[in-house]
Amino acid sequence: MKQSGSTTLANLDLNLLVFLRELLRARNVTRAAESIGVTQPTASAALARLRRHFDDELLVRKRGGYVLSPLAVELDAQIEPLCEATERLFTTAPFDPASTQREYSLLMPDYVLEAVGEPISRALHHQAPGAKLHIMLVTGRLPTDLVETLRLMDGLASTPNARLRVSGMRCTELFRDRWVCVVDAATVPAGWRALPAAELRRRPWVVPHHPGREYPSTAPLAPLMASLQLVPDVAVRVDSYRATPYFVGGTDRVAVVQERLARRLGDRTDLRILDCPGEPEPIVETLWWHEKHETDPGHRWMRETVREAVRDTPV
Repeated sequence: MKQSGSTTLANLDLNLLVFLRELLRARNVTRAAESIGVTQPTASAALARLRRHFDDELLVRKRGGYVLSPLAVELDAQIEPLCEATERLFTTAPFDPASTQREYSLLMPDYVLEAVGEPISRALHHQAPGAKLHIMLVTGRLPTDLVETLRLMDGLASTPNARLRVSGMRCTELFRDRWVCVVDAATVPAGWRALPAAELRRRPWVVPHHPGREYPSTAPLAPLMASLQLVPDVAVRVDSYRATPYFVGGTDRVAVVQERLARRLGDRTDLRILDCPGEPEPIVETLWWHEKHETDPGHRWMRETVREAVRDTPV
C-alpha cells in the first residue's frame, strides 16, 4: 500500500537533502564531502542511498569528470528553493542582534567603503558585537551572474544597473552623492568655484576602472561625458576610486570623483575641489539583495541598520 506523504517524510533522513544540494552544486563526491564536513566514506554511502531512493545514477561519469543525469538536472532546479524554505522554517525564532554570531557578506566599491564604511561598521558592532563581517571589494566590473552571486551573499552596494533590475532582486536607496572635479590648486585661479568645460577637454584625465579603450556608455561618468560631448584624454588608469585623486597633485591632470570621497582629502592643501560644469546626474548608491533574504529577520535588521547608519552620516 502506498504510504501517505507524512509517513514518507517521517522515514526520510533529511541530512540527505543537505548532501544532495552540495552534490548537485559540486558534481563531485569528494568536493561535496569537503563542503559539508563529512568523510569520503560517509559521502559515498549517502550517494548510494540517494541512488537507491531515486533509482537513478544522478552522477554519470564522462571524459574529464562527472555530469548530472537528466533526473539530477530536474532535481537541481528544485533543490535550492526547497532548502531555502526549509532553512527559513527552522530559523523563525526572534532575531536578537545582541547575541547573534551571524556573518554578513557585503560586496561594495572602495568608494562606498571609504565614504560610509566606518559608520556602518560602528553601527553593526554597537548593536551586534558578536556579528561578523566579510567585506569584498568590487574591482572593475561586477560579477557576470549578479543574481546568483547575491543568492549566496547578503548584499551589494552599487549605483542602479540594468543587470540588477531583474526578477528576484530587491533594493533600497542608501545615500546620494554628486560628481566634483579635483585638480592641483596651483593650476587654477583662486576665485574659481567650478571647472569650465573647456578645462575638462584640455586637461589629461585620471579615470578609475577604465578598460583602456572607448569609455563604455554604462560607466559611471558616461552621462557627464555625453552631456559635454567630451572624450577624455586618459593619462592615468587606476583600478580604484580611492586612489584616483593621488595622481592629480603636482600635475595638470583632472579627476572627476564622488564628493564624499573628495572631502576625505580635506587636509590636502595642494588640491582644489571644484564643481563640475553643467548639471551632472546625481549618484544614487543602492543596497541590493536577493529576494530569498526579504523576510529573514536577521537580514532585515542588517539592512535597516546599514541604511540608518548611512543616513546619519554627513557629506
